[in-house]
Amino acid sequence: MRYFSLLLVLLTILACKKEEKKPQTGISKVEIQTILEDSTLSIRALEILDKNSLAFAANKNTYGLYNSEAGEWLISEQAHDSLSLEFRAIANNSEDFFMLSVGNPALLFKTSNTGNMELVYKEEHEKVFYDAMKFWNKREGIAIGDATDNCLSIIITRDGGNNWEKVPCDIKWLPDATNGAAAFAASNTNIVIKGSKTWIATGGIVSTVLYSGDKGKTWEVFKTPIVQGIETTGMYSMDFYDENTGFAIGGDYTKPDDNTANKIRTMDGGKTWEIIGENQEPGYRSCVQYVPNRDGQELVTVGFKGMDYSKDNGATWTHISDEGFYSIRFLNDTIAYASGQGRISKLVFKR
Repeated sequence: MRYFSLLLVLLTILACKKEEKKPQTGISKVEIQTILEDSTLSIRALEILDKNSLAFAANKNTYGLYNSEAGEWLISEQAHDSLSLEFRAIANNSEDFFMLSVGNPALLFKTSNTGNMELVYKEEHEKVFYDAMKFWNKREGIAIGDATDNCLSIIITRDGGNNWEKVPCDIKWLPDATNGAAAFAASNTNIVIKGSKTWIATGGIVSTVLYSGDKGKTWEVFKTPIVQGIETTGMYSMDFYDENTGFAIGGDYTKPDDNTANKIRTMDGGKTWEIIGENQEPGYRSCVQYVPNRDGQELVTVGFKGMDYSKDNGATWTHISDEGFYSIRFLNDTIAYASGQGRISKLVFKR
């Protein structure tokens, strides 16, 4: 009986050892394959629709859809009067594709039953400039932009994007923008949504995080320690791995090598933020994203001065490419797509 007990213990130990996971290895390099090239396009809005489809919208009235299985692009132009439109915000609610132009007038289009793009919202104002757009679900979505009056511009739809209403500045819970708060249309990553929770990154003279726990019905404002104080400073991009773990990056695009207070992290859902990787590379970057299925530890950030990777939630970074991009979206923990000046590329990360 004693030998049987010892054998049982030994078998249990061996079984436990077999179940132990091998330590995850970090990204060592990235392979970059250009899948769209047009030197006249500046592409800051990129969206993965499903495992086989990728959409973008850019300047020169241009937008497109990529079928990765076939390796084919369908490129179109959205005409409106004689305007030259530039799109920096796009979104997908799993049924329709949306794109929103910057500048005056702001024009928001969605796919119609005919397959063409239909104008569903128009705003005319000398200061109008929308930066990012995102959906909570098939019915409810939000877009944010710079202030036209005394508050940041927020428009919301509750009917699948057919109608959009601008939140008036006299709503008490809407954050005041008279202190210089704005947002950057750098990569369509100012808005992060997890369930009913929403975070918005602002920048400029005052760089704060706007938080709503009820899909945009009420808001709170959280201070951040990121570099701020002039119009070109602050958060340019933000991402959350889950409802607690988040990261934001930015700086000053006119001083792209500066790396003081340009990276911040939260572990409590955005209520408090800490400067991370102080005085370490990278400097200014326009987009940051968590690598999927990596326990909130791995991040990749891109900008016009290259691409960087962290395997410890932003504490330290490795420069993995000098190739410049504006925005990045992950398909899985190995493959991502990135857009920039004149191109969209497929990225394959090697471990």
